[in-house]
Amino acid sequence: MSVRRHDPDRKDRIIDAAIAVIAEHGVAGTTHRLIAKAADVPLGSLTYHFTSLEDLRCQAFRRHAERMSVTYEAHFRGVQDREQLVEAVTDLIDGDAGASAADWAIAYELYLAALREPALREVTETWMRASRAVLERFVDPTTARGIDALIEGLVMHKTLSTGPVSRQDIRTVVDRTIGTS
Repeated sequence: MSVRRHDPDRKDRIIDAAIAVIAEHGVAGTTHRLIAKAADVPLGSLTYHFTSLEDLRCQAFRRHAERMSVTYEAHFRGVQDREQLVEAVTDLIDGDAGASAADWAIAYELYLAALREPALREVTETWMRASRAVLERFVDPTTARGIDALIEGLVMHKTLSTGPVSRQDIRTVVDRTIGTS
């Protein structure tokens, strides 16, 4: 008779490992074996805790989005006026908001996967609603949607650019987008 190892954090460790594997290998390169190795668990643990690789990916993306939402919310704490909002959005885009390049890579992997897996659209929609709710403390809902899209788009442009994107250029675009109202 084998002794069953008590490991109450195993499922969480697997989800966190899946996030790391997706960041490194992308959705297309993520396998059960890579996740099990990263989590330091037997391969069978994945099928015990998750119905499929898609289920595990969905839970990993959900956890990542929840963590990013907390980081996002914290970034805007203390913003009290338009000028502080412009600076906070500029900092977020310029990389000074607690999100790493790996965090953004996972976000873009999620967006791409959500195009093909409708279950992931719930994750992206929940995440976008949370982001817009933070922005709606400062601007109307339509402007919040535009700022949210601007953040995503400028981060993507900055991430994929082969040359530097200046903070001043980012700030100018953010300032113009937020407007005077």
